[in-house]
Amino acid sequence: MEGMSSSASSGPSYEVFLSFRGADTRHGFTDYLYHAMVGVGILVFRDDESLRVGQKIGGEFLQAIENSKIYIPIFSKNYASSHWCLRELTYMVECTSKLNENKEILPIFLDVEPEDVKLKTDLYSQALAKHQEKFGAEVESWKKALNEVDEIKGWNLKKDQGQGDLIRLVIRTISVKLKVAHENVTEHLVRVDDRVEAIIKMLEVGFDGVRFLGIHRMGGVGKTTLAKVVFNALSSSFDGCCFLADIGESSKCYNGLVNLQKQLLSKLLGSHSIDQINNVNDGINMMNRGVLKNKKFIIVLDDVDEKEQLKSLAEKGNWFGFSSRIIITTRDQSILMIKGEAIGEGLVEKSANILTYDVQEMEFHHALKLFSRHAFRRDSPPEDRMFLSKEIVHTLGKLPLALEITGSSLNGKPKE
Repeated sequence: MEGMSSSASSGPSYEVFLSFRGADTRHGFTDYLYHAMVGVGILVFRDDESLRVGQKIGGEFLQAIENSKIYIPIFSKNYASSHWCLRELTYMVECTSKLNENKEILPIFLDVEPEDVKLKTDLYSQALAKHQEKFGAEVESWKKALNEVDEIKGWNLKKDQGQGDLIRLVIRTISVKLKVAHENVTEHLVRVDDRVEAIIKMLEVGFDGVRFLGIHRMGGVGKTTLAKVVFNALSSSFDGCCFLADIGESSKCYNGLVNLQKQLLSKLLGSHSIDQINNVNDGINMMNRGVLKNKKFIIVLDDVDEKEQLKSLAEKGNWFGFSSRIIITTRDQSILMIKGEAIGEGLVEKSANILTYDVQEMEFHHALKLFSRHAFRRDSPPEDRMFLSKEIVHTLGKLPLALEITGSSLNGKPKE
C-alpha cells in the first residue's frame, strides 16, 4: 500500500465509503443502503467494478477511501474471497490509525458472525488460505485488518431482524455522526442549558403519546436558538426529524404553504412522497391518511405567525407516530391558545399532550456576558469599555439576538 497517499490528495470528497462483495450484496442490501443514504443527503461512494483495473487499488478508489469520513465494510459470506475487498479494508484501517485523521470504521455483519471475521471459523480462514499462494506476505496484513475491525462495535443482522430495520438504524447513526440534521447555532451561547433542560423535561421523549410544545415570547428573545439546541440534542432519538425555519416569512411567498408541506414530507419520507402535492389541501389529505403514523418524528415549526400555517403542517396529533414531538416557536401566544386551550379545537386533537414554554428575558449580568463574548471574545468587557457596554445592553433591552448582532458588529472597533 506504499505510495498511495500522494495520489489521493485530490479528488471528490465523500462522507461514507461502502466496501462490499458485489456478487453477494450489490443488487440487494448494499443497493438499498446506498439509496437510503443518498435519500437523506449523505455523500456516499459505492464502487463500480468496471473501474477495477489490474491487481492494485488506485485512482478513484484510493481517492474515495482517503477522502471519506466513515467506512462501512459489509461483511458477507464471500467478502474475504475478494482480494479487492481485503485491500480496501486494510487501507481503511491504515487511514483510521493516522493520528491526524478523524475517520471511523463501522462494520456490518450481514450474513456472517464476528467470529468468522476474526478468523475463528473456516469461512474466512479458508478464503485467506487460498490467497496465500498468490499474494504471499500481503495476506498477513489482511488478517491483521480483519481482526482489528472485528473489535469495533458495528451492526450484526439478527435472524429475526428485517434488512429495512437495520438500514434505518445505520442511517440514523450515520446521520448523527455526520450531523446531517444538525442546526447551526452560535458558539457564544449564554444561559441556555437550564432552559434547554427544562424544555427537554417537558417533552418527555419516553412518553408514548404525541406531544406538542409551543415556545413563545417577543422577537429576538432566543426562541429559535432554544429550539435548535433542543432539536440537535434530541434528533438522534427519533426515526426522522425536520426543522422548518422562518415559516411566517416562507408562507408569504408564492405557493409558500405548499412548499413548506413538501419540505416537511420530503425530509421525513423522501422526495418521492411529494409528487402528488399540488395545493395545500393535497398535503393535508396526504398527512391525514396517516403516511407519517408509522414512525416517531421530532419536528420544529419555527416562527409561526398564523393559525393557518399550523392547520397545514400539524393539524392533528394523530397525523404522527406515537412518541412524536412537535415544537412550535411563535411571537403570538394566541396562536397556541384557543378558548383557553393550548393549540385547541381545530388545530390539534384534544388527546394530544400540549404544553407551552414562555421564554423569560435574560438577567442583566447574563446579557452583559453575551454581549461581551461577541464584542470582545471574553466573558466580561475590558474596564475602559465597561460603562459603554452596560449602556448598550440597557438600550438593547437585553434581547439575545440584538446583543449578538450588535456585539459582533462592534468587535475590533475603536472605542469611539
